[in-house]
Amino acid sequence: MGALGLLLLLGLLSGGSAVIHSLRYFDTGSSGLSSFPEFVSVGMVDEVQFVHYDSVSERAVPKQAWMDQLTRDRPDYWERETDRELRNQQVFKVDVETVKKRFNQTGGAHVFQWMSGCDWDDEDDTTDGHDQYAYDGEDFLALDLKTLTWVAPVRQAVPTKLRWDQQRAYNQHRKNYLTKECVDWLKKYLAYGKSTLQRTERPRVSLLQRTPSSPVVCHATGFYPDRVVVFWRRDGQELHEQVDPGEVLPNHDGTFQVSVDLDLTAVPQEDWGRYECVVQLKGIEDISTPLDPALIRTNGGKTGVGGDGGGGLWVNEFHE
Repeated sequence: MGALGLLLLLGLLSGGSAVIHSLRYFDTGSSGLSSFPEFVSVGMVDEVQFVHYDSVSERAVPKQAWMDQLTRDRPDYWERETDRELRNQQVFKVDVETVKKRFNQTGGAHVFQWMSGCDWDDEDDTTDGHDQYAYDGEDFLALDLKTLTWVAPVRQAVPTKLRWDQQRAYNQHRKNYLTKECVDWLKKYLAYGKSTLQRTERPRVSLLQRTPSSPVVCHATGFYPDRVVVFWRRDGQELHEQVDPGEVLPNHDGTFQVSVDLDLTAVPQEDWGRYECVVQLKGIEDISTPLDPALIRTNGGKTGVGGDGGGGLWVNEFHE
């Protein structure tokens, strides 16, 4: 995996495949950033934030209405979440300074992140876990669940790796959480938020083109969830050349959008009928849009040619 960010981009799945659900906690400690809290933690289910904590408020709070039902069923949920994050906040304060010393840094802006969580395939019931750290946008330390040892991609992480490798019982505990308890909580959150998290919104598909010489863009928007596949094909075969796929991006209403460009520079217009854009999303039939000049919209808008509580882990201390 590459350097951690506040969000983790999930792989795209074809519309007819199983859905891989995820539960992630992202804890971020910072130093030298006056406009950003020293510590922030967010919890996300299927890339939807459901809990937030920061060192300014020092309270874990819900970010989704469906969490109200969980609170009624578990009255101590938010107190336990807050207690866990208060401890993690204190540990992060120490760990940031420890890592700065290892890099011989005394000032400047620095960010230390921890991501923990799990994946669950709702078709074959397989699971996977993640427990890893990053510093200033680069991988720092990660737990190998198969060997129960820590991978240190930089020498500054080696002292912690050596110490944590000896904590076999604790590493086993982390594995048990990531592969079992975390998955149990993931299923609970999916059940509580079923009407939101497991809904399907059908995409609206348009063909766009700026000028007659520009690529034709297949634009899908308004869909949910974000696990969509959009591709061009010719004569029934998916194209891997001539195309430029874009990233799945969020809309303001909680749905998503994505665009895939098709370069037709060397394709005569009489061959356009061989092309079509296909959108696949689990729960709906494939949407196929032929490359018809009458369906293409231009800039003018006209057609044209062209653990505890919530199950999160307690962060471990690095020490000097």
